[in-house]
Amino acid sequence: MADLFETAAPASDAAPTGPLADRLRPRSLDEVVGQDHLLGPSGPIRRMVEGGRLGSMILWGPPGTGKTTIARLLAQAAGYRFQQISAVFSGVADLKKAFEAARAARAAGQATLLFVDEIHRFNRAQQDGFLPFVEEGIVTLVGATTENPSFELNGALLSRSQVFVLRRLDEQGLEQLLQRAEAHEGRVLPVDPAARQALIAMADGDGRYLLTLAEALFALPEGEEPLDPQGLAGLLQKRAPAYDKDREEHYNLISALHKSVRGSDPDAALYWLARMLQGGEDPLYIARRLVRMAVEDIGEADPLSLLVANAAKDTYDFLGSPEGELALAQTVVHLATAPKSVGVYNAFKAAQKAARQTGSLMPPAHIRNAPTKLMKQLGYGAGYQYDPDTPEGFSGADYFPDEMERQTFYAPKGEGHEAKIRERLQRWAALRRARSEQPPQG
Repeated sequence: MADLFETAAPASDAAPTGPLADRLRPRSLDEVVGQDHLLGPSGPIRRMVEGGRLGSMILWGPPGTGKTTIARLLAQAAGYRFQQISAVFSGVADLKKAFEAARAARAAGQATLLFVDEIHRFNRAQQDGFLPFVEEGIVTLVGATTENPSFELNGALLSRSQVFVLRRLDEQGLEQLLQRAEAHEGRVLPVDPAARQALIAMADGDGRYLLTLAEALFALPEGEEPLDPQGLAGLLQKRAPAYDKDREEHYNLISALHKSVRGSDPDAALYWLARMLQGGEDPLYIARRLVRMAVEDIGEADPLSLLVANAAKDTYDFLGSPEGELALAQTVVHLATAPKSVGVYNAFKAAQKAARQTGSLMPPAHIRNAPTKLMKQLGYGAGYQYDPDTPEGFSGADYFPDEMERQTFYAPKGEGHEAKIRERLQRWAALRRARSEQPPQG
């Protein structure tokens, strides 16, 4: 579907009986709402238009923010021929026709702006097909996508285009749209102030959806009492939050949850947990990520966190939704408020690096297993001390390979449970030094 957004006065080519969003399309770039960072006096797209030459670009943003309208107005402002195709409904034959028409227009002295809606829907080979026509200047490509171009578009195509990010409409922009709709209809919306705020919240930043909701309200009989929030909710349905479990929003929200836990902010962490659950995320996926947080960001500072995270997974398995989701919430709060340490995480990475560098060094003889007489004759196990039987419960023996100098991988900072661990390690280090300074026996 073409992407609409906001508008001021009715466009001359809009059908008078079409949807309100069509009737309120902007007629110039100045009438576009909510994208001043791109179209304002110092915006990059505005400077491009004023310079008289458009470059190929990718417009990336959520639905209802104006991608299609901006492309159409760009062609109008620059005097380009506007041609539109949709990656959902178009194939190779359609692309060839578009390029042939653009080539003929160029021969006649007319530049073409080729707008490709949902450009990320084209496969890699089809995306490569744009390159020669963009490079030759046969078309100026404007692609629209709701998905992250870094993941969905070829690097070669991105290198020949500028990526501009459109913002979801804020409350001020959505209110401006409602005022334009009221001016167009010649009457105010039949809602009280609280319901008006609820209506804006329902749109979730989508200008087209807001105008669709407003059109439904304008269809109500005139003269009735304004709707309150409860009456509005009974008439209209709230838009589902934008969330795709297989695409970027999925990773953005789990990243927000993880970083909120890591940053010891239980309130923000609970908010992102709720956002993911409301968006339809698999609770067991969240549970798995909570287990990872427990071992990656908390570790030995609070070893109980790993047990709590695993228990939340088991609780959800046992109770299901929605009762089991409370266990996830409890775990999020526990992890966010727990002391944090990456001591074990960093220690293991360092140990892995050392293991790769040292290859196949054997353990020192005194800790090798000696199940046969020959092995004992070769010195396997000789001099081994059973640490629990020593006076300090610590022998101070060296357990690294003989050919390898002793290294320190684990260095706890002293948060939470690790404070006691650090004291213990410091005491053992002192005992180990004292043992190494003793003269050899015999």
